[in-house]
Amino acid sequence: MPLLSDWLLRHSVVMCLLLHSLVLMTFCFHHAATTCSKRCYCSESDGLGKTVRCSNLQLTEIPQDIPNDTQHVYLDFNLFTTVPANAFAGLTQLLELDLSHNELSQLEPGAFRGLGSSLQFLDLSSNKLENFNPEAFEGLRARANLTNNPWHCDCNLQMAMPRVDLEPASLTGIVCQTSDPEEIGVQGLAFLLEPDKDLCVVMKRTTDVAMLVVMFGWFSMVISYLVYYVRANQEDARRHLEYLKSLPSRQGKSEESSTISTVV
Repeated sequence: MPLLSDWLLRHSVVMCLLLHSLVLMTFCFHHAATTCSKRCYCSESDGLGKTVRCSNLQLTEIPQDIPNDTQHVYLDFNLFTTVPANAFAGLTQLLELDLSHNELSQLEPGAFRGLGSSLQFLDLSSNKLENFNPEAFEGLRARANLTNNPWHCDCNLQMAMPRVDLEPASLTGIVCQTSDPEEIGVQGLAFLLEPDKDLCVVMKRTTDVAMLVVMFGWFSMVISYLVYYVRANQEDARRHLEYLKSLPSRQGKSEESSTISTVV
């Protein structure tokens, strides 16, 4: 009996330690997933879920400690210049993301990767975005605010716009500040609302000219080959004709020689 009681006591202690460790680990993971990001203000309500506000904090990099169960993130009025790839990949419940009034000039490919199934509204207004990169918006079907950016409208923009799945009305926020070519006249206009404007016309003309040059080069090569072929055949034909002309005279001499031999 003492042996049995000692064995039970030892195993009870081990089980208690394991249970304590499991509870502690669960608490740590839960704490890491639900605590608020440093320097930011967090709130939670039944109607809106968890909200993280990091507005006007002079931040230069996207915070990486935003809780995974966050549904609304406000990062407006900071100093971000770029959104790196997978910046919000862990926020699978995010509904709203506000990046307005920053210094954003670049959105890297995959910047909003992982948000396609949840995000409903994306605010990128009042930044310094010039070039539209469709790879940054891969999978997003959200409504986006793209206004008040110095968009540069060119053929790349025209070809990129059909490649995104954003809510169509979102693209009306792309108002051209500059354009290439300039003579198209889209400055100050929402490009999506100008279907008759073709920013790829210069590229198409350049492509047409290049095709014509290539075709002319091939045509010249074919003509040169034909001329060479005809001249070479003419020379061969001339030699063959001279050979044929020489045949009767030789035959005549042969007959004359035969006649003389017979007479003799």
